[in-house]
Order: sequence, then structure tokens, then C-alpha cells
Amino acid sequence: MIQRLLGKLYVQVLIGVGAGVALGVWAPDIGSDLKPLGDVFIKLIKMVFAPIIFATVVLGIARMENMKELGRVGVRALIYFEVLSTFALALGLVVVNLVQPGQGMNIDPAHLDTKAIASYTHAAEKPHTFIDFLMNLVPTSIIDALAKNDILQILVFATLFGIALSHIGARAKPVVDFLDSFTHGIFTVVGMIMRLAPIAAFGAMAFTVGKYGLGSVVSLGKLMGTMYLTCFLFVVIVLGGVAKLSGFNLWKFLKYIRDELFTVLGTSSSESVVPQLMRKLENAGVSKPVVGLVVPSGLTFNPDGQCIYYTMAAIFVAQATNTPLTMTDQLVVLGVLLLTSKGSAGVTGSGFITLAATLASLGKIPVAGMVLLLGVDRFMSEARAITNTIGNAVGTLAIARWVGAVDRKQLADALDGKLEEEGDAVPESQQDASPIGSRIARVADPHATLMH
Repeated sequence: MIQRLLGKLYVQVLIGVGAGVALGVWAPDIGSDLKPLGDVFIKLIKMVFAPIIFATVVLGIARMENMKELGRVGVRALIYFEVLSTFALALGLVVVNLVQPGQGMNIDPAHLDTKAIASYTHAAEKPHTFIDFLMNLVPTSIIDALAKNDILQILVFATLFGIALSHIGARAKPVVDFLDSFTHGIFTVVGMIMRLAPIAAFGAMAFTVGKYGLGSVVSLGKLMGTMYLTCFLFVVIVLGGVAKLSGFNLWKFLKYIRDELFTVLGTSSSESVVPQLMRKLENAGVSKPVVGLVVPSGLTFNPDGQCIYYTMAAIFVAQATNTPLTMTDQLVVLGVLLLTSKGSAGVTGSGFITLAATLASLGKIPVAGMVLLLGVDRFMSEARAITNTIGNAVGTLAIARWVGAVDRKQLADALDGKLEEEGDAVPESQQDASPIGSRIARVADPHATLMH
């Protein structure tokens, strides 16, 4: 029994997290030197991340019977992403105003040492207009976009290439078959990398606790507690409501993806589990084309955890530095974040850079106040990453139900633990089905209804 339990990835990651925290507390000097263990794991994931995003998006679009299917899935996905992102931003704004974690700190931004955030503010020094945002969607070349792991640019080219393959019909089959075999190979590589997740979690947590110390977090504990509470409320109330409307139990679903969630907890990166999450969703009966299109898009356009963090952190800095903000000012912050949050990619540190860019563009909240967040940002990044991952997974299932691309019996069996948890349990005939409509016609539940 114990041996079987220890063989599970999420248990190994939990042990790694606990051991890392213990080492960080008892031997902080050693713990702070173990940062490379977590960094190399993230680099290994990033090594295969761009090819996976490119291939799965292309396959998802190329396997759709016509552009109406693409438009139906794409438009509904964008509507869902925008609504949920707005909910997350608004919830963060409401909670931070109610709790007021920065009230009474009375920090003078002129006396803050901003050297520690110089790298973030420098990275944030880029155009912030809507036109610049649109111009940046087009890559200089696809090789450049892949080399830089620029998700938005990869999505643009992959979408165009997928549409082109869909148009040329049978002549595209060799390319589609190659990309399908390519993704299977990449997923196998990911399986090898995931064996290192417990070691990565150990190193990342040992570094975090060793460098910043648990004691240094106490002074900003109110902000951390408020952040975790808000993420919890968002998952339970908002995503729980979405799950109920979509016809599945949120708790069972979270148990189903527990390996991925504990990996995210240890690595603080929602990118680290995207390939495994896609396989889990396919195994749960979600159409492969929909998974291939929605999951990568959701990583960029639906960062729920980071949206919560953005509004909370911005208003916290204003409260801590005694910067007066009217309700109109706060609504402007929310409106700007609706745009800037769409550039987030789920990697540790990206939220800090996006926040710096937002505050700099607003010009009212002192960017120097972000120094106050440095001590706890790494701890809060775990809440962001886990909420991003849950939001993306629940969103994919909800959108699939909306367009009628879920085998409801297979989903129920997966969540009840009646299926194997690996993607191999999904029959190849179902995985490679081209049109979404054809797949739904073959699912085991012939009476499945669409969610309108």
C-alpha cells in the first residue's frame, strides 16, 4: 500500500516540497544554492513547450471539417476567456478593498531601493498601446517566435497554418500524420522530464524558503493570506459554478488532475503541466481538436490566477504608499489589466513584469512600491500558477461542453476513476476524429445535449 502510494507522482512532489521547506528552514545557505534544480526543470519544459503548442494547435484546426467549426470553438473560447478574466480581476479588486492588506504601512516610495526590481522594470519597458499589441502578434519569422517561446506569435502562425492545411484537404494528410507522430514523440519526452518533478520541487522550495525565510514573510502575510483566500474563492465559487453548469463535479475533477496540480505547486509554473493536462483532458473524453486549440490559447488569454494577483498587487501598492485612488481610478486599473493580462504566459516572474508595465503605463501608482512585493511574490506565484491551471482545465471542459465535443460517459468514468489516467486509454479512433460533429455522433452517450 505504502509502496503503491509512493509511486504516485503527486505524492513524490509533496515529499519534495516538504523536504525543500525543511532544508530551507534548517540550512538556508544550502537551500538558497539549490535554485538550479528548479530552473533546469523549467528549462526542460520550455524546451518542448513551443513545439507542443505549435503542433497541437495546427492539428486541432486541421482536423476540423470546416472553418465554421473553428469559428464556433474559437469565438466561444474567446468569450469565455474574457468573461472569466474579468471575473478574476473584479474579484481581486473587491477583496483587496475589503481586506485592505496595505493599509497602515505608510511607506514613502521615495525611500525605497528600486535596484531589486530593475530587471523587471527594464523588461516591462515596451510599447503598451493597443496598436503595438496587435503589431506584436505578427512574428518576424516563425523560427524567431519558436526560439523566444512567444506564445501569442506561435498561436497566430499555427492558426494560419492549420487553416491552410484544412483548406488543401487530402494533400495535407502527410503533414498532419507527421505532426501527429511528432506530438506523440514530444509527449514521451515530457513523460521522461516529469520524472524529475519531485527533485525540481525540492530545489525550488529549498531556494525560496532559504533565500527569503519564513520569518520574512510574516510582515506581508496579510497580503499573502488575502491572495490565497481570493484564489480559493474564485476556484470554489466561480469555477465551481462553471463546472456545475457544464455537468461535472469540480472536486472529482481536481482529484483527477491532482498530479498536475502538485507539480505546479512545486514548480510555480503552469507551463510545466500543459502537455500532461492535454492528455488528461483527452482521456476524459474531450475532443482532441478542441483540447489542441483551447488549452494553449487559455494559457495566454485566460490567466485567472494572475488576473487576481494584478488587481490585488496594484491596489496593495497604492494602499501601502498612501496613494489615493478614486473608484474611477480603480476601474481604469481594471480596464488596462483586461488588455495587459492577455500577454501572460504562466512562467514564474511574468506576472511581476506585466504588473510593472501596467503601473508604468498608468503613471499614478508608484512602480517603486513593487519592491514591497519581492519578498512574497515567489510564494504568491504558486497560488497564481495553480489557479491558472485549474481555470484553464475547467475552461477547456466548459467550452467543449458548450460546443458539444465531450463524451459524457467517458468523462464520468474518468472522474470516477474507472479509466486509466494516461492518454493511451483514449481509443485512437476517437483521438484522431476530424470533425467535431462526427466525433459527437460516435460518443457513447447518444442523448448528450449541448450547453447553450
